[in-house]
Amino acid sequence: MKILTAIFTVYLVLSCSNEPGVNHSSVITVPVVETEKRPEANLPEIKAKAEEALKFCVSKKLSTDFCILIDMSLHSGVKRFFVWDFKTDSVVKKYLVGHGCGSNPWSADGSKDNPKFSNEDGSHLSSLGKYKLQGRAYSEWGINIKYLMHGLEATNSNALKRFVVFHSWDQMSDDEIFPKGSPEGWGCPTVSNNAMREIDPMIQKTKKPVLMWIYQ
Repeated sequence: MKILTAIFTVYLVLSCSNEPGVNHSSVITVPVVETEKRPEANLPEIKAKAEEALKFCVSKKLSTDFCILIDMSLHSGVKRFFVWDFKTDSVVKKYLVGHGCGSNPWSADGSKDNPKFSNEDGSHLSSLGKYKLQGRAYSEWGINIKYLMHGLEATNSNALKRFVVFHSWDQMSDDEIFPKGSPEGWGCPTVSNNAMREIDPMIQKTKKPVLMWIYQ
């Protein structure tokens, strides 16, 4: 009798384990959500640009106190506007900076990670190259300060003609907004109002025009 009971018990266990729809070896998997990798500035590259910039400033009689380096290869939602101090050989300030929208909607971020560039009037694009910041004037934007940008290369020679100037914009953020991008205008490198409040005294204090180098 005990033997029959044992056999019956084994039969019930085996029957349950083979029951349709029951999978005792199944594993619950959690889907992996891929997030966009946050880009970072390349400090050795910035330093190399600064070394080249210093030689250029000396040759063109520009300020050797500091220069402005803008790395347009970076996403516009991260800080890519660098104030490089030649005396300390380091980045002393960094900010967000906007670029031109081109054919994309104005004030949106349609080209936040793949901007295009042009020297053509009416392109609404920013221009790469070295600029001399000289001429402080009234701006209708931001905190009402702008600096004229004199293009020093073939890639940006039409800057003055195109009214491309350095100014602040109320829509620009003080903090990084990645993965969103900075609002795009018609080609001017734009910073936040607080950023301009910090940069403006520096430019006024130096005795020579300041170099702004926009590169990719």
